[in-house]
Amino acid sequence: MHPVTHEVTQRIVERSRADRADYLERMEAARSAGVGRAKLSCANFAHAFAAESPADKLRMRDPTAPNVAIVSSYNDMLSAHQPLERFPAIIKAAAREAGATAQFAGGVPAMCDGVTQGRPGMELSLFSRDVIAMSTAVSLTHDAFDAALMLGICDKIVPGLTMGALSFGHLPTIFVPGGPMTSGISNAEKARTRALYAEGKATREELLDSEMKSYHGPGTCTFYGTANSNQMMMEMTGLHLPNSAFITPNTPLRDALVAAAARRAVEIRDGTNDYTPMARVFDEKAVVNALAGLLATGGSTNHTLHLVAMARAAGIRITWEDFDDLSRVTPLIARVYPNGTEDVNAFHAAGGMAFVIRELLKAGLVHADVTTVAGQGLGRYTAEPFLDGDRLVWREGAEVSLNRDLLRPVDDAFQAEGGLRLLKGPLGRAVIKTSAVKPEHHVIEAPARVFDDQDQLLAAYKRGELNRDFVAVVRFQGPKANGMPELHSLTPPLGVQLDKGYQVALVTDGRMSGASGKVPAAIHVTPEAADGGPLAHVRDGDIIRLDAETGELAIKVETNELMSRPPAVCPPSGHGYGREMFGLMRRVAGPADAGACSLFEAA
Repeated sequence: MHPVTHEVTQRIVERSRADRADYLERMEAARSAGVGRAKLSCANFAHAFAAESPADKLRMRDPTAPNVAIVSSYNDMLSAHQPLERFPAIIKAAAREAGATAQFAGGVPAMCDGVTQGRPGMELSLFSRDVIAMSTAVSLTHDAFDAALMLGICDKIVPGLTMGALSFGHLPTIFVPGGPMTSGISNAEKARTRALYAEGKATREELLDSEMKSYHGPGTCTFYGTANSNQMMMEMTGLHLPNSAFITPNTPLRDALVAAAARRAVEIRDGTNDYTPMARVFDEKAVVNALAGLLATGGSTNHTLHLVAMARAAGIRITWEDFDDLSRVTPLIARVYPNGTEDVNAFHAAGGMAFVIRELLKAGLVHADVTTVAGQGLGRYTAEPFLDGDRLVWREGAEVSLNRDLLRPVDDAFQAEGGLRLLKGPLGRAVIKTSAVKPEHHVIEAPARVFDDQDQLLAAYKRGELNRDFVAVVRFQGPKANGMPELHSLTPPLGVQLDKGYQVALVTDGRMSGASGKVPAAIHVTPEAADGGPLAHVRDGDIIRLDAETGELAIKVETNELMSRPPAVCPPSGHGYGREMFGLMRRVAGPADAGACSLFEAA
């Protein structure tokens, strides 16, 4: 085990000791209470199974016959979730074959940041994670289940499902992904058209045609954003069946994996020798493994929020310092768009998660001795699923990268560090993703141009006011201000200015995206401007220094002088698009470095 990985793990264990013990005690109490449906009155029982088939009703009357919950984010508007429509029927059939039953316990909302990007609905996005967590708990609270299957894949959905399922951590739980869509046009071509449109050199029709050729079918978007980072993390934590993340939808192999997940959930229920509760799988070592995977693959910055909140739901406390320390020793061994040119389908074909996990295990950067739903340690996840006729089998995955422009071994990594850094200074704490930022842009010092929302910046760009060196300060974008929307729509215009040769950076208390790219961006600044943070006191022309090498986020104004200035006033939160219903969540949300969560106390 690498000494830094060991040290970070030990301090997480010590930091979490009291909370983790309390969580595990609660989960053991829930287990000791016995299977829920055994405690149901006759009327309760009849309500729970009234709509089932006669054969399933007969089986459910047997107190030893297991019942599996299905919680799903299915909707047919969004490509990633549409394939989930077919899964319940596959799961129910597989459960029956295993002598069990399965019920669709509940659905959770699933919104797409790709649709709401730059729109008012984006202000609901982050808190939809907490709504999903609560919806998952509601789905399971009928207490009639021996195991659970979580059907979800995208940005806030998997973190929310994880947080909700952990409140029923005594149940064995397996996450069942849908897989990525097949590849469309090249990412380079898509990015080129976006840049041309931002410069006014491409029409909206040309842009729309390009986007529709990229996002063209069922499955997740194929770039390595938050959705696909989610799938990587579920592999690293052992909550997937091995290497099931990046199998495309509506294929025989995908269907076989869905059925296998149902059968495995029955096999690991309480009362068997293989009992594997989620609380035991998602432990401190699993969280460190997820962190290492995120860093080694250049994953989404959103997980500096989500993984903190997910861990907290299991009584585990991680900090941005943990991310930073592990990033300094975890080499970047994958370059998937936007950190490279190829997509997740090419990543999977080159060796994918089996190769990544094998390399991290060899380097001692992850823990092998973990509990997984597959029944063995993390080494089980170096295998890949295949169909041998109609039979699902696993065999060892690639030991050598099949595309070294995309995937490399640890001893020949793309860069020595994971590309995620903690920034600190008089403007607060922030994170920056450097894996897609050229080294010459790691240090930016320039005058501030201050905006209170992203529309102000876009308008200034269109007026031609940003043809110079500048640090864009976009404030009042934190969780308490407006729900912390992603500001990914700022990437094309800022990228255009960077390409013109100007020194450009972004500093914001909002989020960027799993698709964060070449523009250096200090994001998730905390404390946020709406909560008394220094960003509320910054003025146009203040010299700001962003140094990703030293971890510095500085302003060339004395702190006393800066904080003595009258703070800018946070604009009123928006109404419409449902935003008014999330006022309570905005008020109680914790800071970004505590997961920006409305479900837990920030301390």
